[in-house]
Amino acid sequence: MDLSAQLALTVLMGIFLAGVAMVLSRMEDWRSYTPLTSGGTAVSDETGYISEEKPSGLIRWLTTVDHKDIGMLYGVYAVISFVWGGMAAFLMRAELSTPEMDLLAGLGGENLYNALMTSHGITMLFLFGTPIIAALANYFIPLLIGADDMAFPRINAIAFWLLPPGAVLIWAGFFLDPATGGAIQASQTSWTMYTPLSAQQVNPGVDLFLLGLHLTGVSATMGAVNFIVTIFTERGKNINWANLDIFSWTILTQSGLILFSFPLLGSALIMLLLDRNFGTTFFAVDGGGSLLWQHLFWFFGHPEVYILVLPPMGVVSLIIPKFSGRKLFGFKFVVYSTLAIGVLSFGVWAHHMFTTGIDPRIRLSFMAVSLAIAIPSAVKTFNWITTMWNGDLRLTAPMLFCIGFVSNFIIGGVTGIFLSAIPVDLILHDTYYVVGHFHYIVMGAIAFAGFAAMYYWYPIFTGRMYQRTLARWHFGLWMLGSNITFFAMLLLGYEGMPRRYATYVLSDGTPFSILTENLHQIATFGAFLMAIGTIVWLWNFVVSWYEGPVVGEDPWNLREYGMTSPEFEWHARRLQTAVTDGGDETNTVKTDGGTEADED
Repeated sequence: MDLSAQLALTVLMGIFLAGVAMVLSRMEDWRSYTPLTSGGTAVSDETGYISEEKPSGLIRWLTTVDHKDIGMLYGVYAVISFVWGGMAAFLMRAELSTPEMDLLAGLGGENLYNALMTSHGITMLFLFGTPIIAALANYFIPLLIGADDMAFPRINAIAFWLLPPGAVLIWAGFFLDPATGGAIQASQTSWTMYTPLSAQQVNPGVDLFLLGLHLTGVSATMGAVNFIVTIFTERGKNINWANLDIFSWTILTQSGLILFSFPLLGSALIMLLLDRNFGTTFFAVDGGGSLLWQHLFWFFGHPEVYILVLPPMGVVSLIIPKFSGRKLFGFKFVVYSTLAIGVLSFGVWAHHMFTTGIDPRIRLSFMAVSLAIAIPSAVKTFNWITTMWNGDLRLTAPMLFCIGFVSNFIIGGVTGIFLSAIPVDLILHDTYYVVGHFHYIVMGAIAFAGFAAMYYWYPIFTGRMYQRTLARWHFGLWMLGSNITFFAMLLLGYEGMPRRYATYVLSDGTPFSILTENLHQIATFGAFLMAIGTIVWLWNFVVSWYEGPVVGEDPWNLREYGMTSPEFEWHARRLQTAVTDGGDETNTVKTDGGTEADED
C-alpha cells in the first residue's frame, strides 16, 4: 500500500471516529432505565433504578449502563478473546511438536507463526486478562461496597464499547490476508512491538494493530478512573477504609497502576504510528533509538503484570477464608503488601533490559528493587497458607483453583527471583525459561484465580449451580496440563532454546537437540490437556446456565461458618424479592452443586 492509500485510510478512520463522537454526544439520555425520583412509587432493585423500564432483547445489551449488565458484557467479551488466544497458542504448540515447519507450512509458514504469536500475547493480556478482571469488578465492586452503581455509568458503558472495535482492529489482518483475497497481513511484531522491526514493517496491518491496542488502553484508563472514584465516593455508610474488602483494595491499587502506566503506552503507540506514517524519528537510530521504545514499553509493561495479578490476589484473599472457615490471616499486612507492590512495580522495568548494555550501576539498582518486590508477594503467600492452616477446609471448585493459584504462584515467583539476578538473567534472557516463568504467573496463577472467581460467583451470575464433577475435571486437567507445559518450558530454557522461534532445526536437518524436541512434545501434550479442560469448563458453564439446579439464598453455606459477605446478602435479598413478586424457591442446592436429594 503506497503513501497516498495510507493517508486516505487515516483520513477515513478519522472521519469515522468523529462521526461516532457526534452520535454519542447527541444521545441525551443514554440510560436504558431511569433513576427513581423522590416521589416515585415503582419497586426498584438494589441499584436504585427501575428494572421494569429496561428494554428487552438486544436493545437492552446495546444501551445498558447497569454495572451488572456491563460486567456480563465484559465477561462474554473476555471469554471470546480467551478462546481466540487459546487457539493461537495451541496452533503454535502443535507446530513446535516437530523441529521443522510442518503444520503451518501451507498456511503461511513462519509469517503465520509470528502473527499467531503476536495475536496470542496481545489477546491474552489486553483482550482477556484486563477485561475479565473488569467483568468481575464491574459486577461486584458496587455490591461489595454498598453502592447503587458505578460513579459514572455512561463512561462505564463507553469504556466497554471501545473494546470490540479494538479487537476487530487487532485481529483484522487475519481476515484481510492476501492469501484469502485481502490486502493486509496480520501484525508480526510480537506483543512487545520492539523497534526497529515494528517501525519498518510496511504492512498496514501493524497500523491497525497499534490503533486497536490504543483503543483498549483508552478503555482501561476510563475504567480505572471510574473504579477509583466509585470506591472513594460511592461506599455505603457502613463501609470505611478499615473494613473495605480485600478485592476492592486490589482493584483500587490496580486502577492506580493503570492510571499511571496506560497513558504512557498510548503516548508510545502514537509516537510509533508517527514514525511509521509521517517520517518522524522518535525510535530511529538518529533519534531516540530502539532503547527508547524499550524504556517506554517496559515502564508500562512491568506494572501491567501487577495490573493483571493484583485483582486475582484479591480474589484468592477473598475466597480462601470462605472455605477455610476463618478470617483472612493478617488482613492489614495483605493490604499493605498490595500497596507496596503497587509502588515498587514502577521501579523494576529495566530488569527486562539487563542485556542491552546499560550502565552496571543502573542495572544493580533495578536488580535490588526487583528482588525487593518479592517480599510483599511472599507476605501474601504466607498469609494464604496460614489462613488455611488448621482451617475447616471445604474443597469446592473455587477453593481448589485458589490452592492451584498459590501452588503455581510460588513456582512462578521463585523462577522470577532467578531472572531478577543479573548474572542468571544474562544466561537465561530470551530463552524459554522466561516464557515458562511468565506463563506460570499469567496462566498458572492469574487464570486459576479467574476460574475460582467465576465458579464462586456463578450462583449470583446465573441463579444456578454448575456441575461439580465437571468443575473438578476442569481443575485436574488444568493443574496437570499447566505444570507439564510450563515446567517443560523452564527446562527448554536451561537447554538454551530461544523463544519466538517457529523452528528449531539445524542447517544439517537435525533438531537443536533430541531433548529439545522431546520437551516441546511434552509441552504440547500439556497444552492439549488444558485445551480439553477449557472445553469442559465452557460446556459446564453454558449447559448449567440453562439446566443447572436453582440455588437458594446461601449457596455456599456461608452463614453456617459465619463468613457471609455483602454480595451474597444482596443475592438473598434479590431472591426474597422474587418470591414476594410471585416466584418460588425450590430445588435448593447443596454446597458446590447438587440438590439436597443427591449424595456424593
